Amino acid sequence: MRLFARWTALGAATALLVTGCGDGSPSDGKGGDGGKGKDSTRPTATAPSGGAAPASALPTSLTSQKPDWVRCRSTGDAPAPGDDWQCATLKVPLDWARPGGETIGVALIRSKAKGKDRIGSLLFNFGGPGGSGVSTMPSYASTVSSLHERYDLVSWDPRGVGAQGGVRCRDDKAIQAAEAVDSTPDDAAEERAFLKDASDFAEGCRKAAGKKTAHVSTTDTARDMDLMRQVLGDDELHYFGISYGTELGGVYAHLFPKNVGRVVLDAVVDPTADTVGHAKNQARGFQLALDNYLRSTGQDPKRGSEKIAALLKRIDSKPLPTSSGRTLSQTLAVIGIVVPLYSEAAWPSLTSALKSAYQGDGSELLRLADAYNDRDSDGHYGTSNHAQRLISCLDDKQRPTVGETKRLLPEFERISPVFGSFLGWDTAGWCHDWPVAGQFDTPEVSAAGSAPILLVGNTGDPATPYEGARRMADELGRGVGVLLTWKGEGHGAYGSGSNCVDSAVDGYLLNGTTPKDGTVCS
Repeated sequence: MRLFARWTALGAATALLVTGCGDGSPSDGKGGDGGKGKDSTRPTATAPSGGAAPASALPTSLTSQKPDWVRCRSTGDAPAPGDDWQCATLKVPLDWARPGGETIGVALIRSKAKGKDRIGSLLFNFGGPGGSGVSTMPSYASTVSSLHERYDLVSWDPRGVGAQGGVRCRDDKAIQAAEAVDSTPDDAAEERAFLKDASDFAEGCRKAAGKKTAHVSTTDTARDMDLMRQVLGDDELHYFGISYGTELGGVYAHLFPKNVGRVVLDAVVDPTADTVGHAKNQARGFQLALDNYLRSTGQDPKRGSEKIAALLKRIDSKPLPTSSGRTLSQTLAVIGIVVPLYSEAAWPSLTSALKSAYQGDGSELLRLADAYNDRDSDGHYGTSNHAQRLISCLDDKQRPTVGETKRLLPEFERISPVFGSFLGWDTAGWCHDWPVAGQFDTPEVSAAGSAPILLVGNTGDPATPYEGARRMADELGRGVGVLLTWKGEGHGAYGSGSNCVDSAVDGYLLNGTTPKDGTVCS
């Protein structure tokens, strides 16, 4: 699977790591009021090129809808959040080329601003693609408590995501069986099994998603966001996108530059990278994080990586037993190693899990992989992985063949002896036999005429390497992308312990104070 961070899965994994690898107010029925605080002045911008169709082009049945905000209920395995959280459903066109046609529902969640000097709504997307905003927003609220004073915190489950509109492409039994498929095939038989599993998954998604299969793209969701802005009563979109959410934010800015308010993109995806480019970027990023982890434990990164690669090779030949009765495959072991690299605070858990694996016990690595894969203690899997594939395969046009992948493998393995082969083979299997064609090689994010957009790049980010933030700034255009750099570790920067980063982001979102482009927080 692709290793973009899904904050829903990583939240569960983080809770697991912290324990050491152990097992709204009443609805007024009126939606947002669109009120603005005194500091909500939009910076002067040049005339936009392109942008949104006027609101009048959309049916009034869409633009005048009033969400029926009610107290949120439990969804799936997630308990109901507190009383200050309200949920509703937004009606959006299935096909944005026919806005007057069939509609589908998108689940929303909000908590109204705590203070009196309200700016408006602040939308959040936590990454993936495939992460549920409805499930994640309440738990993330404490991280953005300063923003909650002046913003309604709002998130949503994008098309194909979550308990309401999520797509399940295979059942739990089939998911567990697929964990035994070798993700780095060593012979012709393993290649056939690898491709058959990919084809079976694609067919399962086609059957489960039906007409949605062709209408869950990043562009579709960006258009949903602008309708959301209108229905919430905001003149401009204020937005906080994390990981994949930064790509979504860039696509929105390209489509609707005139409507951009205060937008923060943290853990920025490289918009110039295609499918193979993203895989190479992540191979570099995770290898860098692994090298930094190994140095922190006093190990030589080259020798430490060789030791881990040798462990993975042994597991490929003979999966490790675990206390659960299941076995740890090579693929699950790689995922288990990846999870702690998302946060420096989780590195000690990687030390413990690797120590156990070297001694022949895969239990700790399996628990980490299960958290990432949304598997609970009863063996039930969530659908975030399914949504991730459904969305990204509609976005990505590139479909590398097995032959093309094999020619690239030596380069992937030079980039990362631990993760290279895994990520290289993933380019061939991820969208193999997908029922619909992809839409682009790379997303278009140029946003001439947009207000300044704050990009936060972390030099130690494994999943979205720092170079992506620089490239996003270039692609957004002169005067639009403003780069803030943090010399840290882990995926993302805001809320990760840097007062410099948090103060800069808060000042931008709360007061409209844009940091100087190129500011560095150490």
